[in-house]
Amino acid sequence: MKRIVLTGFRGTGKSEIGKILAQRTGMPFIDTDTIVEERTGRSIPAIFHDDGEERFRGFEREAVASLPARDAVVSTGGGAVLDPRNMKCLRRESVVVLLTADIDTIGARLSRSPRPPLTDLSLAEEIAMLMDKRRRAYSASADFCVDTSHTTPAAAAKKILGLVKDGVPSARQRERGIAFFRAGRIPGPALKKLEEILSLKTHDPQTRILGVAGSPAAHSRGPYLFNALFHRYGLNYHYTWFEDPRLDEIMEIGRGLDAKGLSVTIPFKHDVLRHLDEVEEHGARQIGAVNTVVFSCGGAIGYNTDWIGVRKPLVPLRGSKAVLLGAGGGAAAAAYALLDLEMDLTILNRTPGKAEALAEQFGCSWKEWGAFDSIRPDLVVNATPLGMEPDIRSPLREEQLAAGMTVFDLVYTPPMTPLLEAAQRKGCTIIEGTEMFIEQAREQFSLFFGIDVPSGTIRENLK
Repeated sequence: MKRIVLTGFRGTGKSEIGKILAQRTGMPFIDTDTIVEERTGRSIPAIFHDDGEERFRGFEREAVASLPARDAVVSTGGGAVLDPRNMKCLRRESVVVLLTADIDTIGARLSRSPRPPLTDLSLAEEIAMLMDKRRRAYSASADFCVDTSHTTPAAAAKKILGLVKDGVPSARQRERGIAFFRAGRIPGPALKKLEEILSLKTHDPQTRILGVAGSPAAHSRGPYLFNALFHRYGLNYHYTWFEDPRLDEIMEIGRGLDAKGLSVTIPFKHDVLRHLDEVEEHGARQIGAVNTVVFSCGGAIGYNTDWIGVRKPLVPLRGSKAVLLGAGGGAAAAAYALLDLEMDLTILNRTPGKAEALAEQFGCSWKEWGAFDSIRPDLVVNATPLGMEPDIRSPLREEQLAAGMTVFDLVYTPPMTPLLEAAQRKGCTIIEGTEMFIEQAREQFSLFFGIDVPSGTIRENLK
């Protein structure tokens, strides 16, 4: 039987509920804190006091790595989810249940705990601060969520067993999901797989869905990449295409199917904001666009990983003179990334008003499209759709490019665009849009599952 792994903050009931689950399933109960205490011969409070939190986290990581691969109920420490190495171990071939509780309930439970504080704050302030700090990691850790604020350990254990046995979507929701996907442009084999997952007869209640939401979305390579990574990391998930011109419908289907999350592409990166319960402050809110939605514990949280995908390949060019072509949602993420690298940025767009509006949003310069030749940039970033199949035109003429420039085309289908081909002929340094896709996908995977996938692994699975 698959492991049942319990994550969550201290005081959410992991140990008590875990012991009941073990009794009801006939599997052994394992507490990672107990493993640490047995191996070190010291209590957790003593380790914190004598060696500090960092040393404890090392002992905890060793404990997690030693867990049996199956047939066990595992309770983890409250901070275990912060380490991607732990999440790689805990998520493999397991059902991970996040236990939650409100601050007052946790505070009342912890007031009786001998564990020393981790900060100089009051107990309530420490709980609030740490929960906020760990929110992203907790969301990433969860296959299912159970709120233990106003329930007994026995009732919580019963609910967990019900989730493991039946999942969340009702039969009606799964039928509606099948109808939605049949109406889209999903390849035949992929549609058949979805029908098996959602079928009343053959579905596995523990299999969760993710996908790329867009119109169009069929060009996305996300399903091929993510499904390969699921296999590699032993995750019971399936990634598909949520292609529909109605964002309302996509979000309703996603919530109804208890989807883990969505990668959001054109034309929904701005419109999706009104469908979210929370938007990440650093990145998504400033950019005004979301490309990643994480559904967790009944809520929908929006993030932007596009800017990270733009930023990482350009770190060596910090402080350069840059021109950004385009003024849409992708351009906003690129502008945020370029300015984070302290670049002297000018935005160009064929509709000058849009360039002016985006420049005003970020406090940088803008000019009309024809001004490119007078700028003589070190870096050119194309954030227009020109070059993406079927419109495979280049946004610039070859004679406008010069040796010594770096040209980064955010279009990744095809990888070598007409702009990059021209730049290569002129002796420019080129960066394919695939590099952006790799880095933003790496960040997305971390948001969805808490696992840090090496860039090389993603690159290998795109071939």
